[in-house]
Amino acid sequence: MGPLKGKPGYEGFLNEHVAALPEVMKEGNYSTIMSGKWHLGSTKDQCPSAKGFEKVFSLLQGGTLLSVAFVTVGGNHYRIELKDGGKHQAVFKSTYDVGQDKPFKLLTDLPEDFYSSDFYADQLIRFLDARPQDKPFFAYLPFTAPHWPLQAPPEITAKYKGKYDDGPEALRQRRLAAQVKLGLLDEGVEPYPLVGGKTWAEMSKDERKYSAKTMEIYAAMVERMDYNIGKVVDYLEEQGQLDNTFIVFHSDNGAEGAVLEALPVIGPAFKKAIETFYDNSYENLGNANSWIWYGPRWAQAATAPSRMNKGYITQGGIRCPAIVRYPRVFPGGAVSHEFTTVMDIYPTCLELAGIPQPKGKFKERSVVPVRGRSWINHFKGRGKVYNETSFTGWELFGQQAVRQGRWKALFIPPPLGKGEWELYDLDEDPGEIYDLAAKEKDKMEEMVGLWEQYENDAGVLLSPDIPRFL
Repeated sequence: MGPLKGKPGYEGFLNEHVAALPEVMKEGNYSTIMSGKWHLGSTKDQCPSAKGFEKVFSLLQGGTLLSVAFVTVGGNHYRIELKDGGKHQAVFKSTYDVGQDKPFKLLTDLPEDFYSSDFYADQLIRFLDARPQDKPFFAYLPFTAPHWPLQAPPEITAKYKGKYDDGPEALRQRRLAAQVKLGLLDEGVEPYPLVGGKTWAEMSKDERKYSAKTMEIYAAMVERMDYNIGKVVDYLEEQGQLDNTFIVFHSDNGAEGAVLEALPVIGPAFKKAIETFYDNSYENLGNANSWIWYGPRWAQAATAPSRMNKGYITQGGIRCPAIVRYPRVFPGGAVSHEFTTVMDIYPTCLELAGIPQPKGKFKERSVVPVRGRSWINHFKGRGKVYNETSFTGWELFGQQAVRQGRWKALFIPPPLGKGEWELYDLDEDPGEIYDLAAKEKDKMEEMVGLWEQYENDAGVLLSPDIPRFL
């Protein structure tokens, strides 16, 4: 994006220097199957069927894209054609990859009763059922739910009526208490303060009613996703494959807390597009022709005690839940607070499959080395995934962060942050509240040095629009 567009690693798609996991699994004689969101490139040479998936039904963009007056509105979970009073019809840009050497499908080619979570799970099961039964499989099921727009079957939304009438502040306290009770947090943990948007006390009665319903719809979307994951698990059990299948469930970032109409430059046009083609009246919320989101305070109720939400490099934006099941290697019911990253899934899958990691070359092309680490030794009780001297970094929209053990340093440029390096002890301060940069100057200097090393190793490029601060 911006001045970095097209630079190595910033192309906006999964480039040829990556040996994608499905490619490697396919070379290892696995059936490779995908159903759901891709968002890693939308041309024939960038789509899932070109990256190793043999059976695929994939939404290539991040969501269903509706192009109106230079504004792109993403994400319908239903099939729908929208018109402005019968005058202008919205132009759908979404395409679906349905396999190598087959034409892409458009949204209008989908079944009338299409709902994203239902269709993706059902399609994955159809692929699993049709696969060669003499081969192991690698399957990927990335849902678009519960990403905005918030849309769910009304009969499920109705189950949550009134459950959020006391607002996000109260929900946040209940979530924190539940985490303490479950042993996920220490008692007395201090959460980062809620920020952004109106407080519940500042809202009118009608505003509260409207806001509470957005959360009811979000809950319904999560329930429907959970139901569909259950269908896949039930299928594996019926086939006698459940205990022989390594299952990982995780999110890709913290909760979505954007206030979309406030986005610079495109916010007003975005709002106009929604007003033109959608009905966001209270009674219609959650239906196919509504287009809503729930805002930062509900999002931060979900990420507590962490700081902020999606779009930030603080813990609320990058710390995500993960559930793993594979009784052949580890028993169920355990909770691990071990630091890991999404990069670790790649080497973990390959170790379980007995497939070596690509080294320098894959299928006659140069590929970058794998940065993640396998979880298997940790699952077997043989220590940490990352030791105290290991470190990793992140970059997001000009924000930078590096972590080593309990320590995390971050830099957030204005206007999102103060434009100075910050330092936190995550063991003592998981909410990233107390900046120790001034108190722990030697550690701060060490962490900035680690960032510089990560920046060099990973090929990080900083936009000239973002001031340097080292």
